[in-house]
Amino acid sequence: MKEERLYQILVSPHVSEKASAMADESRHVAFVVRPDATKTEIRAAVEKLFSVEVEAVQVVNMRGKMKRFGKTPGKRNNWKKAYVQLKPGHDIDFVGT
Repeated sequence: MKEERLYQILVSPHVSEKASAMADESRHVAFVVRPDATKTEIRAAVEKLFSVEVEAVQVVNMRGKMKRFGKTPGKRNNWKKAYVQLKPGHDIDFVGT
């Protein structure tokens, strides 16, 4: 895998109530990733960028919701979410405290 590709795989951390509950109880971290990313690429990107060891990766394709924009109906973009489980003793601190 090219190093440039690894830097583009992770779009952002996904912060939600469910994601923070999973992080507290089972060492899972949620990320928004590129739609064409694979599990092996996600694993390599997280290990390289955050210097942690990854135990497992689960991927979910999220469908965009149908919404109305004024009078016209529209659709939000589809996106992909990855749940990354870290090995015991490893942690990712996004806040920096």
